[in-house]
Amino acid sequence: MKKVAFICVHNSCRSQMAEALAKYYCADIFEAYSAGTEIKDEINKDAVKIMKQLYSIDMKETQYSKLIADIPKVDIVITMGCNVDCPMIPSEYREDWGLDDPSGKGMLEFEKTARLIEKKAFDLRERIQQGKL
Repeated sequence: MKKVAFICVHNSCRSQMAEALAKYYCADIFEAYSAGTEIKDEINKDAVKIMKQLYSIDMKETQYSKLIADIPKVDIVITMGCNVDCPMIPSEYREDWGLDDPSGKGMLEFEKTARLIEKKAFDLRERIQQGKL
């Protein structure tokens, strides 16, 4: 089974949402992890709230902010669109999802980001399942 890491700067919002959605929808196809180059004391409260509202996923209970060194070696690296130089993490495949950080922009932006991540996670799931990655 492939291991996928979702990476952003603080591992508190987009990458956490991606990890949660991937674990929820894609656990039969790949193992999901998230991490950052830095960490926050807690996951973004609005990200936690929107994931609970839209998917009944309680990230507050199951996830925490992690550094890249805290996750295992992965096969696929997905960067969230950090707008900074992400470190080179050894992997077979790497892509950037180019997602804007919704932090501080209101719940509608968090919902848009969650829905985009959901769509991209399903696409990733399909490509892995078909042996394209």
